[in-house]
Amino acid sequence: MTKGLYLIIRHERLTDNVYRLVVEGDTSSILRSGQFVNIEIERFYLRRPISISDYDGNTISLIYKVVGEGTEALTHYKEGREIDLLVGLGNGFDTDTVCHKPLVIGGGVGIPPLLKLTKELITKDKQPTVIICFNTKDEIFLYNEFKSLGVDVLVTTVDGSYGVKGFYSDAIKESGIKYDYYYTCGPLAMLKDIHSTLSVQGQISFEERMGCGFGGCMGCSHKTKSGYKRVCTDTIINSDEVLFD
Repeated sequence: MTKGLYLIIRHERLTDNVYRLVVEGDTSSILRSGQFVNIEIERFYLRRPISISDYDGNTISLIYKVVGEGTEALTHYKEGREIDLLVGLGNGFDTDTVCHKPLVIGGGVGIPPLLKLTKELITKDKQPTVIICFNTKDEIFLYNEFKSLGVDVLVTTVDGSYGVKGFYSDAIKESGIKYDYYYTCGPLAMLKDIHSTLSVQGQISFEERMGCGFGGCMGCSHKTKSGYKRVCTDTIINSDEVLFD
């Protein structure tokens, strides 16, 4: 984990309430896709955890949704400002699993960390198919970024305003995709459905409200076969370990 000041070099709105924040600084503590940062926002006691969408040797791309006063305040941070981050939190996805055609399924703000994941899967000679799920066409983001990677990308909208009408399962059914593994991140209801529906093994990335963000409390725990795990330190859990009540 690295703590430090990072320079905002890009800050843009992607949809009505989703923003991309790109910062420059030390990325050496980021070891895998699926990790996250904890952002200090002025006048707010608790930091805000934001998943890492992409990164390279000196920049980090963060995509966040405005869900309260803290993230609303963050939207006013301008390029050229420094921001205090805890970087390299969470365990990240394991891309060395034995599979050839993994499904990468994301919903809403669970989609951002899957961009870097998809890039990593491609470098491991795997052939991912990406399914990104939204409520309506106006909420769609990162579609072009996924398409630019040369992978198959399916979009679903609940209202049918773009792509496949319905959910991830409708996209699988309509396209007849062949797959042997899955990676997913998104709303809890979607994760629960994927866990109970797909017959192959996979990795599930959880989103939870956090206190400290680095394992000092048990405020973000999720039940597994081996006991409760803290989402901040065990952000991604193998599907055969996960329990849903």
